[in-house]
Amino acid sequence: MEKLNPEELWSLEKYAQCRSEFRQEVLNHKQARRLSIGPNVSLLFEDRITIRYQVQEMLRVERIFEPQGIVEELAAYNPLIPDGMNWKATMLIQFDDVEERRIALRNMVGIEQRVWVRVEDFPPVYAIADEDLERSTEEKTSAVHFLRFELDSDMRQAMARGASLSAGIQHSAYQHTIPTVSSDIISSLCADLSF
Repeated sequence: MEKLNPEELWSLEKYAQCRSEFRQEVLNHKQARRLSIGPNVSLLFEDRITIRYQVQEMLRVERIFEPQGIVEELAAYNPLIPDGMNWKATMLIQFDDVEERRIALRNMVGIEQRVWVRVEDFPPVYAIADEDLERSTEEKTSAVHFLRFELDSDMRQAMARGASLSAGIQHSAYQHTIPTVSSDIISSLCADLSF
C-alpha cells in the first residue's frame, strides 16, 4: 500500500469545507476495521484512509500549512500504513473508571507483546509493538499501542483464498479470544495485503 504524499492532502481551507463529510466516510470505513478483543481492548486496523484522516486532523488542530510541517506529519504517520505484507493496528485499552484504568494498566504491563492473529491453522502471529518509541515501563503500560502483524506469503495466499481468521490476547491479566473474526473485517483486511 503506497504511502501518503503532500499532494493528496487538502489545504486547511479545503479541509474545513469537506471535513464533516470526510469524517463520516472515515467513521463508516472504520466499522469494518475495528476488532474488539474482550470488553476493554480494541484494535483499529489502519490503512491509507484512516491515516489520511489522522494527518488531516493533526494539520487542522496544529494549524500546520507550511510544506516542511506537512512533510514532518507525513513522516510520523506514514509508517502506520500497511505495506502489503502486514497489518498495522492501533491498540486501545479502555476503562471508563479512572481508578480501574490505573490498576489495569499497572497489571497489563507487556500486553502489547501478547496480542496475536491467526490465519486458519497457521501458527499465531504475535504483534511487533511500538517500534517508534517505548510506551510501557516496568510500572505500567500505555492505554495506546501501535502494532504490526507480519504475515508470510503462505498466510497471505490463504487469506486470498478465503481463510478464516482468529485473534486474541494471552496475558496473565487479560485473556480473550475471538475464534472467528467477522467476514466484513476479513474482507477489509484482505485489501491491505499483496498476494
